[in-house]
Amino acid sequence: MDSLIRQIVDAHTAIRPQVRVTPLELSAPLSLMNGCEIFLKCEHIQRTGSFKFRGAVNKIRLLNDSERKSGVITASTGNHGQALALAARSSGVPVTVYAPATAAKVKLEAMRTFGARVELVEGDALAAEKAAAEQAAEQGKLFVSPYNDIDIIAGQGTVGAELYDRAPDLDAVFVSVGGGGLISGVGSIMKKLSPKTQIIGCWPENATAMYSSLQAGKIIDVPECDTLSDGTAGGVEPGSVTFPLCQQVIDRCELVSEQEIRRAMRLLASTDRWMIEGAAGVALAAALRLTPEFKGRKIAVVLCGRNIVLEKYLQAIAEQ
Repeated sequence: MDSLIRQIVDAHTAIRPQVRVTPLELSAPLSLMNGCEIFLKCEHIQRTGSFKFRGAVNKIRLLNDSERKSGVITASTGNHGQALALAARSSGVPVTVYAPATAAKVKLEAMRTFGARVELVEGDALAAEKAAAEQAAEQGKLFVSPYNDIDIIAGQGTVGAELYDRAPDLDAVFVSVGGGGLISGVGSIMKKLSPKTQIIGCWPENATAMYSSLQAGKIIDVPECDTLSDGTAGGVEPGSVTFPLCQQVIDRCELVSEQEIRRAMRLLASTDRWMIEGAAGVALAAALRLTPEFKGRKIAVVLCGRNIVLEKYLQAIAEQ
């Protein structure tokens, strides 16, 4: 973990100015409602609309000349693909993204707009990852995992470095978990800088791949249902480096229902006028559930993204 921490510290300065230092905003309405200080880490206003741009910029800057020339292959349902495509565009690095055929059309078009070639795959996110890795091996190109890559994780970890810069006395940080790249990076640097801060991993009840693997003590296949949190859906790649990191850094796990995700998204729109995607709603929903345990204390919620189709968002926040 010490090596990863050094890489996060290096990335914290090296990825500027491409990557924004996003605001850490105190939500006065949410804090008043819940009796504790609730800070929102606004990664939904990062470039490309999610935290993924951090890892993508860090990965592209570390490519060697041969990798830059031949280009890279990745897999994504949207956010990672958009981020890698934009990060690579300014460096002239070709990017091919393998995506599930069920991915939102608006996200697929966004990846193409940023310059990526998009190949559709039948199946879920893990199927797209396997197809991308196979094609990368066949073509002799670098496969860039959305989460199973230390350079990507180090870039995501800069969220934690920024949290500590702005609020070194946080009692807890709530982070949504898919493949585990974000929480691995954030948790690693926070454990070093602020060991007292609880790192709370958050999942939708309908998509628990990493959670179930942590409970089992090994990476396992987990059937999943549809979820608003499509950004965290999909299985965990066998042998993923994020698994042992999650074992080390996550202090507590929370599962939230689809209804809780909807309520959190709707509440944030009402109180703070922020439009967020389902994955960000997961972290906020978990935080709102646990606020009675943090009375008079200070917590942060990572709002990891905003990339959701408008119609889907409006349906999500409609009164049930």
